[in-house]
Amino acid sequence: MKIGLAGSIESSDCLITAEASNELDIKIESSVYEFFGKQIRKVILETLEELGIKTIRIHINDKGALDYTIRSRLISAIKRMES
Repeated sequence: MKIGLAGSIESSDCLITAEASNELDIKIESSVYEFFGKQIRKVILETLEELGIKTIRIHINDKGALDYTIRSRLISAIKRMES
């Protein structure tokens, strides 16, 4: 099974791992989870919906990334998983 990785664990970035799954499984680790956890999940779910993906395993290690960074890292991780 292929795994796609994108990003880093530097400040203001995130490391996202994507792998095939029979269910939707999203795990979020974030230094700002208490404040922005719901927004991080929302960005992930909206991006997956736009891509037409209903089942996947996503793990994000967030270090304060902005929404557009989370989105671009997620798309890159998925494309790397698929190739």
